[in-house]
Amino acid sequence: MKHQRQTFVASFLLFVAIILHSTRVRADEIEDEGGFDYIEGSPKGPQHWGELKTEWATCKDGKMQSPIDLSCQHVKVLPCSANPLKTNYKPSKTTIVNRGHDISLRWEGDAGSIDINGTHFYLQQVHWHSPSEHSINGKRFNLEMHMVHPTKEADGNKKIAVVGLLFEIGSPDPLLSKLSKHMLRLAKRNDEKKVGVIDPSEINRGGESYYRYIGSLTTPPCSEGVIWTIDPKIRTVSREQIKTLREAVHEDAESNARPQHPLNGRDLLLYGSEKN
Repeated sequence: MKHQRQTFVASFLLFVAIILHSTRVRADEIEDEGGFDYIEGSPKGPQHWGELKTEWATCKDGKMQSPIDLSCQHVKVLPCSANPLKTNYKPSKTTIVNRGHDISLRWEGDAGSIDINGTHFYLQQVHWHSPSEHSINGKRFNLEMHMVHPTKEADGNKKIAVVGLLFEIGSPDPLLSKLSKHMLRLAKRNDEKKVGVIDPSEINRGGESYYRYIGSLTTPPCSEGVIWTIDPKIRTVSREQIKTLREAVHEDAESNARPQHPLNGRDLLLYGSEKN
């Protein structure tokens, strides 16, 4: 009974945090990433994003920034049954886009949604960062995919949920195998190519375990109130696929991963177990 009360309290506190903070997300990730970079020592690098534009000030001043380290020292473990991850994806036509510092796969129609505490967040696009932006107990991985899901609210207070998938070197990733030939045809920033119908459920089937916390976008404007869901299951990607992702954007920086930020007292929940 005591454990059930603790589970309810932790889930309720996170739900309250989502209600209080998710309305702060007032801008999507920018599609043209030409205004900033990831180059070490650059005046437009991550340490200076918050100084480049007034509307990017949260990159510097925010207290709920992402990414973070998913550390067992801070995590609260709860049964997955307390808040199961609900996905309802469906196939839809897609376009691949060179955004300047990353490659994005964008769904043109209704590709379905995920359900978080009764709110539907609709899949908009996925993109990749190498190395991973999040880490687990200090360990970073070779690649991280972000599945971006905004709500359909039109009042300017759009909420965003992001599902993060982590990859280490191994067998090729099936989705990137489909996209590689299209990536290499993107000659410059803002180039895009039609890819065809892709079923998101083949990418994210909804694992038995996941991390959950409230953070921010990891690119300008670094808006806070983003609901992060990180799958602890580590997938595989080939070195050649990561190389293709980097070469496709003609990026000078060795990575497109934002440095990590402190948890600053936020709740970090793990539903289920780290064992997969």
